[in-house]
Amino acid sequence: MKQFKDIPLSILDLAPIQQGGTAADAFQRTLDLARHADRWGYHRYWLAEHHGMPAIASAATAVAISYVAAGTTRIRVGAGGVMLPNHAPLVVAEQFGTLESLYPGRIDLGLGRAPGSNQLVARALRRGLQADGEEFPQLLAELRGYFRPRGTDSGAARVRAVPGEGLSIPIWLLGSSDFSARLAGHLGLPFAFAGQFSPAYLQEALALYRHCFQPSDALQKPHVMVGLNVFAADSDEEARRLSTTHQQMHVNLIRGLPGQMPPPVDSMDGLWSPLEQASVEATLRVSITGAPDTVRRRLQAFIDDTQADELIVNTMIFDHAARLRSYEILAQLAHS
Repeated sequence: MKQFKDIPLSILDLAPIQQGGTAADAFQRTLDLARHADRWGYHRYWLAEHHGMPAIASAATAVAISYVAAGTTRIRVGAGGVMLPNHAPLVVAEQFGTLESLYPGRIDLGLGRAPGSNQLVARALRRGLQADGEEFPQLLAELRGYFRPRGTDSGAARVRAVPGEGLSIPIWLLGSSDFSARLAGHLGLPFAFAGQFSPAYLQEALALYRHCFQPSDALQKPHVMVGLNVFAADSDEEARRLSTTHQQMHVNLIRGLPGQMPPPVDSMDGLWSPLEQASVEATLRVSITGAPDTVRRRLQAFIDDTQADELIVNTMIFDHAARLRSYEILAQLAHS
């Protein structure tokens, strides 16, 4: 059986903007966390593309990746992910070709097919009103063609990505349902599942990916990374209090009132209705909250259940020192 200490551990960051704060503040905290993660032995540091969200600063994902990669030395840095239908594949190839040229051997390209926001934002991103992601396989094939060496693909030979052409940049497919799981399996690509906000489809997607997997030049056997929320602290009580920031953010999303990241509260009583509580708890079911021993036990149970090859952790904690401490506890557990 797989053991937690034997599995690569990574960080998913949305560069959260605190109440009363700015994106500049969020980026400073992101870089500080990434530098700590680099020293603590985390494997990857991924930033996610979202648009029009008051609490998320990582909209220009490639720019944020460059900022983090420039300020770290060892850790892999990448997109978790770039929402490919928002962009021309050639632009993505050039951006990530540039990143790989600047930080060789350290860049990952995770791709999603959702817009990363609503239809109005999708239209502003030049996508029109269609946002179902059905064009994703064609966009992906075009993007991968730009990375091939010149002469091996007629399409890539006519339109060239410079930089990008001939570079080896790992491409991951990201998903929260079965679509990308099936596609990643057929193409023989690594797959990352967003368990941190879509737990209902987790096991189904993992089983489908493994069933559909066909070996490729990129990958000889299935490789899955699972996202989850972790709130670790020196006591179970403190960890539960810290997790209320994330719960409040999801309540605001349910109400259609997204805002900046709020501070934690001692209790959620009175802050959500029973229906909202049920919805938030279902959405955040793949969350591990507690003191070190609690976290260790629950993480191992999660690994036993999913047989994940890697874990990528999202931790939306308001206080930066407490967020650092949560990731430090995880790193200590992984290396103990």
